Amino acid sequence: MREVRRFIKVKTQTIMAPMVTTLLFLAVFSLALGGRARMVGDIPFVEFLAPGLIMMAIAQNAFANTSSSILVAKVQGNIVDTLMPPFSAHELTLGIAMGGATRGVVVGIAVAVGMSIFVPVAVVHPFYIIYHALMASLMLALLGMMGGIWAEKFDQMAAVTNFIITPLSFLSGTFYSIQRLPEAAQIIAQLNPFFYMIDGFRYGFIGQADSSLMVGLFVMAGVNVVLWMCCTRMFQSGYKLKP
Repeated sequence: MREVRRFIKVKTQTIMAPMVTTLLFLAVFSLALGGRARMVGDIPFVEFLAPGLIMMAIAQNAFANTSSSILVAKVQGNIVDTLMPPFSAHELTLGIAMGGATRGVVVGIAVAVGMSIFVPVAVVHPFYIIYHALMASLMLALLGMMGGIWAEKFDQMAAVTNFIITPLSFLSGTFYSIQRLPEAAQIIAQLNPFFYMIDGFRYGFIGQADSSLMVGLFVMAGVNVVLWMCCTRMFQSGYKLKP
């Protein structure tokens, strides 16, 4: 509840701003690359692009929420308020991660509603939309927790965002189908877990996927299990949290 109230209190910055930014991405890329005149297979490019942009907004905001929450608490010296209550490492991970995931999903819904005004958004397979939205927001929330715990300064957190999160997001097939890439590049793309969250989420809207959907389901679940274990271990050990 604390994490949710934290981002709701500044909703113009945490919800409205990402929605406007994502709509600008849609406008720029669709206009620059042909809009509805360009096709990806038998899907208009703008309809192919929209789900990827929604997922990017979900992921980036889930990451931003948890990373900033922990890092600001460390810098201001009030991280003790989080660590002092008699919560287990799993309970701390659950509370903070769910706060970040909630922001990701809320931003995703806001972006989807705003985007539906300009792009026909059809729900073909709702299970894949819900599953990948939840798993992706949880994955980025956990990554944000790890980054926030590791970083000691804001420039270190910016480095994680600029050199890890952003490249993985942009190279995940958001703006293109990996079927157009050379075979070696396709193999590399499929090693990126961000690819599976984009591909499965997009399948829920357009009914077409670039990879095995079953593999995507297991990859997302497996990555989240590993990240969860890493976060709980960090809390248990007090890594960069306790003097």
